[in-house]
Amino acid sequence: MYEARKLIFYYAVTPVHMGAGSAIGAIDSPIQREVHTQHPMFAGAGLKGALRHHFNQTWTGEKEKKNAGLINRIFGPDTGASDFAGALSLTDAQLVALPVRSLKGGFAWVTSPVALARLKRLADLAGVAAEWTVPTVAENQALTAGDGLLANNKLILEAFEFSKSDGQCAAIAAWLANNALTAANAYFADKIKNDLVVLCDTDFAHFARHAMVVEPHVRINDDTGTADDGGLFYVENLPPESILVGLVQASIERYKKGEKDKVAGRMDKAENVLDAVLKGTDTLPGIAGKPLQIGGDASTGRGLVIVQTVNGGER
Repeated sequence: MYEARKLIFYYAVTPVHMGAGSAIGAIDSPIQREVHTQHPMFAGAGLKGALRHHFNQTWTGEKEKKNAGLINRIFGPDTGASDFAGALSLTDAQLVALPVRSLKGGFAWVTSPVALARLKRLADLAGVAAEWTVPTVAENQALTAGDGLLANNKLILEAFEFSKSDGQCAAIAAWLANNALTAANAYFADKIKNDLVVLCDTDFAHFARHAMVVEPHVRINDDTGTADDGGLFYVENLPPESILVGLVQASIERYKKGEKDKVAGRMDKAENVLDAVLKGTDTLPGIAGKPLQIGGDASTGRGLVIVQTVNGGER
């Protein structure tokens, strides 16, 4: 169905709350997580909805054109969903690297062999060259891109100490800097070249589960000006500087039966659909390299991510 695809990175500028609904436990409003890894994720449906909302706001006038407008032609009709399918698909975004507090250097970007292997697989599907090898790391050891985070040849992340592993991951760090972070900020692109850390999957799983931003919220009673009974609740957020990755895929534009020849400027190549979304047109800006608001709590500054796509061969 999808003839063109690109690798797409999401770089968190603020805490991000892609909610999973209510849960039993200390956190009342947890974030979305994969079942099998418990890594934080962004569901593709939520990303696609956020992207459509973004274009509703920025592509002035296209929404009012209904099915003749570029938004409905790309994402599918607002109503009458059975008339024709949309031409765009976003996969779930998978975790690549988490920021974790470090004794030196402020914080490190932490990843693992499983996270890197999944990134490499997505890159291959998108035709993007990832000419590095997924490393292996033993428990309680850390593979580092540089020595700037080390103290006496030890790496301290939060309250945990890791021994420096033989080898380094500088090639992976440089690849991420060039492909995932250049749209975010040159400073952070340079920082990851030295401050990427690879832990074993078991050690990484701890941080993926517990290194989140958890914020208490209090509901205030308008009459008393004090907290309502039962008004205290906790919201989980993915921390800023987190890096996730997915695919954006496109098919040729689809039409309501019998109306193909009525669409002006129709997109008969899947690549044209991707270009419209990512690069934009002469009058309608694309999303590549731009901020996108996703998830909840936008009114309190949550959910701002920078979208960066990577050019590669089409597959």
